[in-house]
Amino acid sequence: MSTDSAVATRPLLDDGLRLWHREEIEGEVDSLAAHLRAVGVRVLATSMDNTPAWIIADLAAAKAGIVHVPLPLFFAPDQVAHAVANAGVDGALMPAEFAGRWAAAPTELRSVAGQSLALSRLQGKASLMPVGTAKITFTSGTTGTPKGVCLSADAMRKVANGLVSALGPLEIDRHLCALPFSVLLENIAGVMAPMARGATCIVLPLVRVGLTGSSAFDVGRFHECVETQRPHSTILLPQMLRAWTAYLQQARRRAPDSLRFVAVGGAAVGAPLINAARAVGIPAYEGYGLSEGASVQTLNLPGADRAGSCGRPLPHARVRMSNDGELLIGGSLFAGYLGGHSADSDWWPTGDLGMIDGEGFIHVHGRRSNVLITGFGRNVSPEWVETALRGHLAVAQAIVFGDNQPSLSAVLWPARTGTSDAELSTAVDAANATLPDYARVHRWVRARAPFSAEAGLATSNGRPQRRAILHLHADALGLAPAGALSEDR
Repeated sequence: MSTDSAVATRPLLDDGLRLWHREEIEGEVDSLAAHLRAVGVRVLATSMDNTPAWIIADLAAAKAGIVHVPLPLFFAPDQVAHAVANAGVDGALMPAEFAGRWAAAPTELRSVAGQSLALSRLQGKASLMPVGTAKITFTSGTTGTPKGVCLSADAMRKVANGLVSALGPLEIDRHLCALPFSVLLENIAGVMAPMARGATCIVLPLVRVGLTGSSAFDVGRFHECVETQRPHSTILLPQMLRAWTAYLQQARRRAPDSLRFVAVGGAAVGAPLINAARAVGIPAYEGYGLSEGASVQTLNLPGADRAGSCGRPLPHARVRMSNDGELLIGGSLFAGYLGGHSADSDWWPTGDLGMIDGEGFIHVHGRRSNVLITGFGRNVSPEWVETALRGHLAVAQAIVFGDNQPSLSAVLWPARTGTSDAELSTAVDAANATLPDYARVHRWVRARAPFSAEAGLATSNGRPQRRAILHLHADALGLAPAGALSEDR
């Protein structure tokens, strides 16, 4: 059988129960798209787990020219209400058992990809959004209020095609979807790109890959899933990679040899973790992107790899530095923000500080808004130091403070319940050895709670709440609880 024939007959989706081929998917998409047009939906919100039905809904909205608003299941009710109201959602698709969330809305039940879904009609008011908006992805900052990033079909297609081109030599035919589809990274890099290549997306409920909510991760279940499904690729967040690497080290095991590429993004990773992961058989490669660039912009690749960097720009992306050290991106920009700014420039300021080395690899040092100015006048990106601290497998989470202080302090959450203070101290010493004197941590404390949304120390999508963490630990660190800290993105 020729390569082209193999691609043509390969299933595009595998949900663990059955295989879905292109013709079946197109039939489902055509049916749902026609129905959504017939009932007059203009802006469709989806709220569901990773299933073939989510992918059908995404494709159907695109085919019907309807704006799709994916809502993460981990969003709090007030965040969902904010997103729905601001986007002017007039149709909501969700599992039938969730239909009660829209008690006052007229609702019909409809089977999509074998799943019973409720389509609720809402009184959405027309919202101000840029021309050409096909999808609105919501991100939450420190306040927890989601910001709507409006994306065109063309921008998303450019990113997906860029990934297909860059990863082509790896011949990835099976991709395990381990992050929520409502998160743009998995939506584009984990669904759109593999399907464009003709690869099979392994689509399982998130609990089967070990993920619950935005941050609870059962690493044993995830490893079992990878062993069973034998994927060629998957996408992980740094915390997931850290947990899996530690799990394999402790169990004296290796990652399944089916894996050819494990992309890691969403936050800084660092060379120590990348190298530790590879030592146990995880082919981990760090990348960088943001919603305003329709997801992935840069990526390390086999043969073009520098651990500790974010890789080189992908085929669709352009990256350069501003005069004051900020990364600017172009090539696949968003259309603008919901109800506000339109992206009418060829370049977008990311808000991230960094540099491009002599071989074209991108290095991100941290958020401009988070930069600390020490009592000795030195500028320090806390993310730079935090990445160094998390490079030691004893440290799961780290937040660094020191604005207007003579030296830096850190709050550390251990990787395991039994991690000793001595192990944490060793991790701090190891990180300090890689840092200049002005960026070294002179005082640290063990965190009193994990940096999670449940503890009030992170946003719903897992970004640490620096002010809240400082307030909880100010006494132990000897710092004023009302430090001059900028809001997180």
